[in-house]
Amino acid sequence: MLVGIELAGQNGAIASEDSLGELDALAASAGARVAASVSQKLKHPDPRTFVGRGKVQEVRTIAHERGATLAIFDDALSPAQARNLEKELELRVIDRSQLILDIFAQRARTLEGKLQVEIAQLSYLQPRLTRQWAHLSRQAGGGGSAGGRIGIRGPGETQLEVDRRRVRERLTRLRQRLGEVERTRTIQRRRRLEVPYPTVALVGYTNSGKSTLMNALTEAEVETADRPFSTLDPTIRRLRLPGKLTVMLADTVGFIHRLPHLLVQAFKATLEEVRTADLLLHVVDASAPLAAERMEIVDRVLEEIGAGATSRIIVMNKIDLAPAGGLRPAAACDTVAISALRGRGLDELLREVARRFSAWREEVSVMLPAARGDLVAMARRDGEVLDEEYRNGTVALRARVSAPVAGRLRKAAIA
Repeated sequence: MLVGIELAGQNGAIASEDSLGELDALAASAGARVAASVSQKLKHPDPRTFVGRGKVQEVRTIAHERGATLAIFDDALSPAQARNLEKELELRVIDRSQLILDIFAQRARTLEGKLQVEIAQLSYLQPRLTRQWAHLSRQAGGGGSAGGRIGIRGPGETQLEVDRRRVRERLTRLRQRLGEVERTRTIQRRRRLEVPYPTVALVGYTNSGKSTLMNALTEAEVETADRPFSTLDPTIRRLRLPGKLTVMLADTVGFIHRLPHLLVQAFKATLEEVRTADLLLHVVDASAPLAAERMEIVDRVLEEIGAGATSRIIVMNKIDLAPAGGLRPAAACDTVAISALRGRGLDELLREVARRFSAWREEVSVMLPAARGDLVAMARRDGEVLDEEYRNGTVALRARVSAPVAGRLRKAAIA
């Protein structure tokens, strides 16, 4: 059972039925079969059961009639709300955040991804541990301070305290392990910076076609599927642009409406690829009815992770499926229309990316030791060698290259 609410005066948000439709896709992606969906208009959520008392009874009736065993709420539930709902619905209850965490747990493949997901799951579970032991006794009372409570704790509270301690200890170990993995990734990122290629990151709403575009441009063979979050772990490949320009192209996890903050925090190392990129390709599903709202959601997440000011190109994907006269981005944005699946518009996209980096080229004249053929080869790969003359164990090189390569050539030059 899918359950959602529509709050009065909620401007700029995705409508309840559209949000429930997205929740349906998420549930299917997690492996669930949706029996029914219900929604309710409210001024504010009920503090006890999130939805009104009558709606709780309606959900319970429909769920029992259709054999549903799980209720998924489209908004975040407090631990008390989830506990009250499970009791009244006689169903297991989860919310949107827990569903997305479950999908991430299924899709994580790398050690870093698995650590990030488990940290997010345990952080989510911590305040909800009381639900696991509600059936055990919890005595209270007694006068005075601590002395009035000694010897009267029930087995439920004892087990709860043990579980909380185990969760804290597990989180500490996981964060230490993730810190080690992140340090390795930071070293790898620094090594990439030593190879003077700018970074371009693909960003966008989940299922907008980023991985399909990645494969079309670089033959990376990233998994693609028509479902949310088919790709979690970042993939980085070298991409050759017109004019002998080379960049590193990074495919990253997609964003979504109400992406759990726990995941944003846990995946901050992965999202660092976005934050440190020189250019963002914001991939938009041009065929989606809510494309404009999804673009706003991506913009908000980019602001949250510190990438809001990064230069970007809007890539309107799936134009072969888009209706005529569809979404038109703001005139201030550079926009390229493509179909990654059909290969349409990719040459224009590459030219636009190359144009963005054309200013990175500068002409440099240096005298290098003849043994530094590696730097001469780098200048050829990165740009254009204008003049090359060998004499007396040196090479006089004049080339038009990117600023980082120019810096390396000057650093190695003979004074």
